[in-house]
Amino acid sequence: MEEDNLYRSIGVIGAGTIGTGLAVDLVLHDINVVLVDEAIEVLARSRRDIEKTIRFAPLFKKSIEERTIDDALERIRFVTDLTEVRGCDFIIENVTEKVEIKQDLYHHLDAICPHATCFGVNTSCISITQLAHCTRRPEQVIGIHFMNPVYLKACVEVIRGYHTSEQCLQETKDLLKQLEKEAVVVNDFPGFVSNRISHLFMNEAAFVVQDQVATPREVDAIFKKCYGHAMGPLETADLIGLDTVVNSLDILYQSYQDPKFRCCPLLRKMTDAGLLGVKAGKGFYTYPK
Repeated sequence: MEEDNLYRSIGVIGAGTIGTGLAVDLVLHDINVVLVDEAIEVLARSRRDIEKTIRFAPLFKKSIEERTIDDALERIRFVTDLTEVRGCDFIIENVTEKVEIKQDLYHHLDAICPHATCFGVNTSCISITQLAHCTRRPEQVIGIHFMNPVYLKACVEVIRGYHTSEQCLQETKDLLKQLEKEAVVVNDFPGFVSNRISHLFMNEAAFVVQDQVATPREVDAIFKKCYGHAMGPLETADLIGLDTVVNSLDILYQSYQDPKFRCCPLLRKMTDAGLLGVKAGKGFYTYPK
């Protein structure tokens, strides 16, 4: 990629787990970030998490160059005003996995950003084509499904919507190349590849625990020690957030009307009780806060 084509500023909408992780990865690759969230307390927590990750990232990935916290934070603007992203080279949103929330966001972004700006939809299951329909630039909308922790993952699932242009696809590949990531491009259908399959694992694992066939630790041990997975399905669900898993299963069920995507009652009960996983300090496992 020519130097003039390098991305210098990315708008990241939503400062939750993935938005925060994405901001870290961008900063580690010397890209400036405008990190937007409507809640000041969420931005404050994101800032603390970014400081912690920047400090320890080189221990987990030897190729990462050490940076001071001050240098990293100089590249990030924490804002609540969505209009601050209007000058960014590319927008990536990571807001709550609810269609109506995302649709409202895209209506606003469409009015704020220049028509040439591409919108990257970081979603687990929602149709890219459906969200692109909320804009006057459906050809500039593409799915970019980052996994957690973002800075440690070398591959990204990229979803081409019905109207996504070749130019938008190429710009997305260029950005991911700048982040030293491989893009695996798939077509648009709810859940795509990764979550259409992985959520069946997580959901059925919850049913196994609900039916008292095994404990969460035993379920995850089988997947890690017998199948060689880095994480078990219930550890993964805790990391993603059980509320996000439930929302995604509901979307898959509504999209396909297939009972295999019916959300496990235990997952819904845990979500109602606030046992959301890592971000809440307790899910299938207990975590330090």
